[in-house]
Amino acid sequence: MASKPRISKGTRDFNSQQIANREYIFRTIKSNFKSFGFEPIETPSFELSETLLGKYGAEGDRLIFKLLNSGEKVKKADLNALKENNLTRFSNSLSEKALRYDLTVPFARYVSQYQNDITFPFKRYQIQPVWRADRPQKGRFQEFYQCDADAVGSNSLWQEVEFIQLYDAVFSDLKLDGVTIKINNRKILAAIAETIGAQEQLIDFTVALDKLDKIGPERVKEEMLKNGISSVGIQRLEPLFSLRGGFKAQLTALKSIIGTSEIGRNGISELDFISNTIEKLGLKSASLQLDVTLARGLNYYTGAIFEVAAPQGVAMGSIGGGGRYDDLTGIFGLKGISGVGISFGLDRIALVLDELDLFPKNINPPSKVLFTNFGSDESLFSYQTIQKLRTCGVSAELYPDAAKLKKQITYANKRNIPYVVLVGDQELSNQNFTLKNMASGAQDTLNFQDLLNRLRD
Repeated sequence: MASKPRISKGTRDFNSQQIANREYIFRTIKSNFKSFGFEPIETPSFELSETLLGKYGAEGDRLIFKLLNSGEKVKKADLNALKENNLTRFSNSLSEKALRYDLTVPFARYVSQYQNDITFPFKRYQIQPVWRADRPQKGRFQEFYQCDADAVGSNSLWQEVEFIQLYDAVFSDLKLDGVTIKINNRKILAAIAETIGAQEQLIDFTVALDKLDKIGPERVKEEMLKNGISSVGIQRLEPLFSLRGGFKAQLTALKSIIGTSEIGRNGISELDFISNTIEKLGLKSASLQLDVTLARGLNYYTGAIFEVAAPQGVAMGSIGGGGRYDDLTGIFGLKGISGVGISFGLDRIALVLDELDLFPKNINPPSKVLFTNFGSDESLFSYQTIQKLRTCGVSAELYPDAAKLKKQITYANKRNIPYVVLVGDQELSNQNFTLKNMASGAQDTLNFQDLLNRLRD
């Protein structure tokens, strides 16, 4: 019995129009990456498990797709772990490799591995797919592309300023006006955790806080309580949940919340510099907003963190995010290399552009002309002409079968091909062409040069 054709949840097929739309986004992002001085690299689809595991926190590790060992390596499976019902240890013994979860950790591995061949500060961009065993829903897939730009080897806050400008440039070019670039600083979050007595649960604190816009303050508080953060400490967070006002007003309020914490004061100073500089430089169409509940659950962030929200009225999760990581390469033996990077969520951006009807029209044009097929001699003459037209930059194709004319015309109509060339006995004998305009129905008999001129118009 034939199996039903289907694909795995969290993955998608793409038709030619969708691919054209995605390539439009790729081109726009890539041209801006190059304009800002970033160089391209690529890394493998899968890494050694030891490279990825432990870099994203407990929640992130659970979403990593592991690849099963094959051949003789299967014999290394830890059967004792299975008997002891230690499924984590058992699954790890079955797998030595995993699909990459993001592009940042593989980039840190790359920088550490090729440090002697790299000129620092190193600015790279990378556009490749990643995989996460996440629950599929709108805008969230198990296989998707990330478009990343990172700069490593400099502590300068000008890097953060440049990434904000890069976000603004890309979304302006995509005509996606009104996006909000949210910013916070992990140093401030560390200071708040210290203030409420949760410095030992910083990761649990930030992971829970990062869900505020998804599950609301009450469920965030419940999760914090469950993770051992005291009710007294959570009560001290109340001003944080209701913080309002402009950038500077929120910074002023934060100073009173974090008190004398040195790390918190450093975080506020960094945000103050970034905000003041962006205010002087200006943004084309985006806006910069301080969001003190923005946490980003990944462990490796240490300074400024970013998240980009779609224009108001569009129900979509973040369409971009990133931040500063001070020592990510240290886990691979390269100490003291600070970096900062951002990512564009291609798939969510595509959904937003589609919802707002912002993709350019005729982004996926069909062939300019279809040559009919009335037999072998006519087809050979037609194909010789097609070769000449393609050389001159005109997209052209031959109908492959000597079918009835009605079928060939119907094919051209369904493909939205604007012109059809009919080559029969008379055209073959006179070495000319009958050109049919599919919109008007008008037909003209032309020599090659006139045909080329008409199709170029």
